[in-house]
Formats: sequence, C-alpha cells, structure tokens
Amino acid sequence: MHRRTLLKAGGLLAAAQISGMSTLSALEALEQHLAPSERMPVMFIGHGSPMNAIEDNKYSQSWKELGKKLHRPQAILSVSAHWLTKGTKVASMSKPKTIHDFGGFPKKLFDAEYPAPGSPEFAKLTKDLVTYSQIQTDESWGLDHGTWSVLLPMYPAADIPVFQLSLDYDQPPTYHYEIGKQLNKLRDKGVLIIGSGNLVHNLRAVDWSGGNKVYDWAQEFDSKFTEWMNKGDHKSILEYQRILGNTATQAHPSYDHLLPLFYILGLQQKNEQITYFNEQFDMASISMKSMVIHA
Repeated sequence: MHRRTLLKAGGLLAAAQISGMSTLSALEALEQHLAPSERMPVMFIGHGSPMNAIEDNKYSQSWKELGKKLHRPQAILSVSAHWLTKGTKVASMSKPKTIHDFGGFPKKLFDAEYPAPGSPEFAKLTKDLVTYSQIQTDESWGLDHGTWSVLLPMYPAADIPVFQLSLDYDQPPTYHYEIGKQLNKLRDKGVLIIGSGNLVHNLRAVDWSGGNKVYDWAQEFDSKFTEWMNKGDHKSILEYQRILGNTATQAHPSYDHLLPLFYILGLQQKNEQITYFNEQFDMASISMKSMVIHA
C-alpha cells in the first residue's frame, strides 16, 4: 500500500533557499537529504486562492511534488481555516461531500470534486485522544476548499481517507496549540496532519495589480513568526497579539487563517526541524509560506 518510506531530515536546506533554488528543486533536495523513518510529518500549507486547485502554477506544482515524495498516509487529517464552529468538532462521515465555499469563480472550479472517503474510525480515535477539550463528532460538514484545493493536486486519485477538525474561533491560541499536542499519536498511526491557512491573510488589503509589492506590516509579521519558529519560541508565538500589536491586526483582521498553524506547532516534537517552501507573497497581503515539520 505504501509507495516509499517516509523521508527523514538531514537539514533545513537553508543553502538551497539562500541560493534562490526553485520550490520544486528545494523539494527534490529535501528528498535527497532525508532517510527512512516511521513517523508521519506534519505540514502547514498556505493555500491562498481556491483557483490554485485547478491552475498549473508554482503552488499547485509544489503540492503535487509533495504527494509524490512523502510516505503515503493511511489517512489525512486537515485543520482548515474554513470550518469555524462553536466548540471543536471532528468530521466522522464515511463519504464527505466536496464543499464549494466561495463565490465569483469560474464554473470549472465549482465543477471540481474531491470524492475521497472519510474515516469514521480515525475520527473516533481523534475524539478519544483529545482530553483538553470535549470534541464532538459531526456528520454535516465535509471537505471545504481549505482542504480539497490542496489535496486535489497533492493526491489527485482521492483514494486516501480524509477527515477534518474544526476551529473554535472564540478560543485563544493556547487552546488550539494544546489540542494539537494531543493529536501527536495519530502521526504514529500513519495519519498525515495538515494545517491549511495562511501565515499572513488580509483580503481587504490585496493588491490586484499583479506586481511584486509586499506591505511592510505583512513582511514584518511573516519575518517575526519565521524567526520565532526557527528558534522554537512557541511562547512568543502564542502571545503574538500582545507582542506585535497593530502589526498583528493588519496581518490578520480575523485570525481564522492563522489558527491552523497553532495545531501544527503544537505537534512539533523536540529535535524536529522545519523545511519551508512557497516563501512568497500573493497580492501583497497574503503569505503563501508553507512548511513541513519532520524528524
């Protein structure tokens, strides 16, 4: 069932990034520098526009390459910015629907489907693992575009079970971080956990000109979070609103797209490393920076 062994880190590929190596080349270097391991990695994906699901661009290409290079999961747990609930829920249906939760896009995007099976068994295990908060099962949601827009290029056959965990928007960063910690055992059972959002996400400030402009506040927020992640300074990350003040508000007028990152950082173990890819901004105010956390 598995196509290859999981890749284990030999470095962060900093030299590749400094030299301007392309996204796909960096991913190829990642494969070369990793050795077999048992644990699944965890990922934070900057998903950006839903159109990335059907366009052949640098973002969809990087997701496609990840699907080829990573150890094939038994199941995928997605923590998407687009499922906000009162309380935390885990989707437990066996046949999740494809949710087209957007408007104003071409018919081709609305016609896209991702008919992956669900995983009631892993949903139950997730519910049982989390004791920090009471998790409820849900049969009504499905796969929103924060999930399927990334998985369509990554695993186009849609033959791996996929289930989602919701975000309780009213809870502080620590709440999401602590739940992330308790999901760690899923990694040893072949579950690939993906947080899907954006490190910077301000739709009100997007620049439609198509240039390379990046707002100073957007770059500051992206750089500061990257610095903290590189240092393993999760304490500062969890207190980012107090520390960054107005910069944090500009980077995230609403912080739904940042919340999935707290789960992924909660899952990071000692001595695990971060490899970044797609380190670009889209439309000046959306950071596409993505990462794989691995041993």
